[in-house]
Amino acid sequence: MASLNTVKIFSGSQSNYLAEKIAHQYGKDLGGYTLRKFSDGELSPSYEESIRGCDVFLIHSTNPPADNLMELLLMVDAARRASAHYVTVVIPYFGYARQDRKDKPRVAIAAKLVANMLAAAGADRLMTIDLHAGQIQGFFDFPVDHLEGTSVFVPYIRSLNLDNLLIASPDVGGAARARTFAKHFNADIVLCDKHRKRANEIASMQVIGDVEGANVVLVDDLIDTGGTLCKAAEIILEKGAKSVRAICTHAVMSGKAHDNIANSVLEELVVSDTLPMRQQSSKVRVLTVADLFAKAIGRIRDHESISSLFINS
Repeated sequence: MASLNTVKIFSGSQSNYLAEKIAHQYGKDLGGYTLRKFSDGELSPSYEESIRGCDVFLIHSTNPPADNLMELLLMVDAARRASAHYVTVVIPYFGYARQDRKDKPRVAIAAKLVANMLAAAGADRLMTIDLHAGQIQGFFDFPVDHLEGTSVFVPYIRSLNLDNLLIASPDVGGAARARTFAKHFNADIVLCDKHRKRANEIASMQVIGDVEGANVVLVDDLIDTGGTLCKAAEIILEKGAKSVRAICTHAVMSGKAHDNIANSVLEELVVSDTLPMRQQSSKVRVLTVADLFAKAIGRIRDHESISSLFINS
């Protein structure tokens, strides 16, 4: 019989690649978990060991398709009904975060809907990293531990010893993110102002700021098709930059993203392993966030501060 408040870590069916590393860094094996599917695709998760009275951490990104989100909701419900003491959902990539406001009439605020569903399922806490917009934390009525990718990316950029470093945002909306990153290097920032015809299709873009002779690092929370990032890198290089590389926490990499990156002027694209890479690329470097999440789980268990994991700028 499990002792009170024993920590148990489980992984959704599509997040084993990262969950195994997190559990290893934490010092435990993943708990037994099985996902069965009916012939029509209906999901039926079950835990293969007792979790009564345990502090349960469920690791699963909610990237499309919708099955990933549905599986996580069912995992939370099953844990609640199995008398888990405390259920923390660990969502390395929080899907639907780009739909965080009504930017035009008659659209959904999907990020808020996901927050409501997690609460309704019975989650006690959320742990994630680099949300598309920090204010999404306010959609939740329970604690949110919002980790920062800078803990992984800043040491890597420092190791490159780039002179005349300049931080750039591929769109105006990412200005705050770029500024936060730049503070770690006492660097200036430049912005790329884009105008879209429709989603994933750019009509025009211009650079705001001087990039002449600079080694530029583009910073964004995620890369989807890569169109914006590659266009920004191209224009920055045309404006006289010495080199351009990019950092994106979440490698969604849909559509022709891999081809776009391979054919781009980017020196490299640095991403984390919050999502699995669909194919390898010589231009893409993957840094793991497993140790960061494992330390955060330990601090939650011991009721210690999460902010101690952040890098002070």
